[in-house]
Amino acid sequence: MESIFTDYLQAIVHAVFTGVLGIYLILNLQWYSYRIERVIFRHKKQKWHLLFFLVPLITYYATERYFWVFLFFAYLPLFIGWYAKLDKKLVFTGRVKRFFGFLILVTAAEQISCFGNCTYYSVLVPLLLAWALSMATENLFFRYYRAKAQGKLRSMPDLKIVAITASYGKTSIKNFLHQLIGNDLAAYKTPKSVNTEIGLIADINQNLPADTQVYIAEAGARQRGDILTITRLLQQHYAILGCVGPQHIEYFKTLDNIKAAKREILVSHNMRKGFVHESAAIEEQLLEVFGEHKGDVRIENIVSDLDGTRWDIVTKIERIPVHCNLLGGFNATNITAAFLCALELGIKQEDLIRRIARLKPVEHRLQRIDAGGKIIIDDSFNGNIDGMMEGIRIAENYSGRKVIVTPGIVEGDEALNTQLAKRINEVFDLAIITSDVNHDLLSSHIDHGRRKRVFNKAGLEIMLAHETRAGDLILFANDAPNFV
Repeated sequence: MESIFTDYLQAIVHAVFTGVLGIYLILNLQWYSYRIERVIFRHKKQKWHLLFFLVPLITYYATERYFWVFLFFAYLPLFIGWYAKLDKKLVFTGRVKRFFGFLILVTAAEQISCFGNCTYYSVLVPLLLAWALSMATENLFFRYYRAKAQGKLRSMPDLKIVAITASYGKTSIKNFLHQLIGNDLAAYKTPKSVNTEIGLIADINQNLPADTQVYIAEAGARQRGDILTITRLLQQHYAILGCVGPQHIEYFKTLDNIKAAKREILVSHNMRKGFVHESAAIEEQLLEVFGEHKGDVRIENIVSDLDGTRWDIVTKIERIPVHCNLLGGFNATNITAAFLCALELGIKQEDLIRRIARLKPVEHRLQRIDAGGKIIIDDSFNGNIDGMMEGIRIAENYSGRKVIVTPGIVEGDEALNTQLAKRINEVFDLAIITSDVNHDLLSSHIDHGRRKRVFNKAGLEIMLAHETRAGDLILFANDAPNFV
């Protein structure tokens, strides 16, 4: 009887432990775009791998039949507490459900074949098999849905496709272009920050209306070839290549690699015209180069403050004064890119100038909010050095007390974060650091009396309530989920 009880307990412990490790594995894969190499080598919290995967796994094999004590009284409470504090929890998509389906089947098969005959069950085998079966299945689904998306695009012969990429600002350009042409053309844009091949395929199949005249798609990249696969999917007619800089330098290693990756947006067989920022350093036929220092179209006399942004668009034949209510001088570049593309799509210049003046801000990008007597500048979706410096410049001109809430530049190197920290120390009365990733580096350049550390969103809310008051300006500069 005792032996049967032990066998059942062992099977339950194995099933629970495998399931929890499965949750940890698929959650991390979801965070890192289902790239196992990024989970292993690029994860910002490697200690989590040690705490929630490697140590429990070693303990499982070391303690054998007594592992249940560690599982139920140590590991599970710790894991549940950790998961509860995550601000980006597991989303149970079809892909995730299929992974757990495979995991349950493989785990059950192992237990049936081994019940009562094994000192302990394997845990890695079910995980690896479930992951391999999941990858193979998703590859088949991907091929089917990609062909379906391409077929849908071909079935719309009058559709014009605009693809947009940049190191930063591509979501803003997309939203601005949609606002500029939406009154004249049936335009559809990719939702939120959908910018991967898989995301675009799903968007085309599920959301793209059949009567769309202009499809505005955003293209992102983590490595060479990512944008090329998007270009081969869309075969866009127009391309906007915005500002190129050291964003994601940890993946690309050099700025030249980043430029080469972004230029993949220009190789479409259907290309009619491309609009390229001067930072991409390229001149070819069918391209119109724009920028502050060189190009066919110049952006001059940029003035930006808490009341909005003004600048001149200078072509070969005229100077066009432009203004909008949006914060941040970089908006001049992004709006000019959208303006040029909208002109090419047939929108009248005078209509565009009026619409620019009425542009709505992109959420969480230098978005001004007045609440409780405080001026809040929400720039939490801005993670590049130029954008963050612009937010600081705007805050610097405010005469009252200034507070910044930031994790630093998450996907930036030491030099960029050092540059950022020194400016923060010059401008702000209080800096609240929200991530472990850059905490030590930022702290080393920000005076001790001007900095504080928070560990989660709840702690941030409490700190803001205690540390800020009416009349303060609070800049939320970049944001990061707590897995980074």
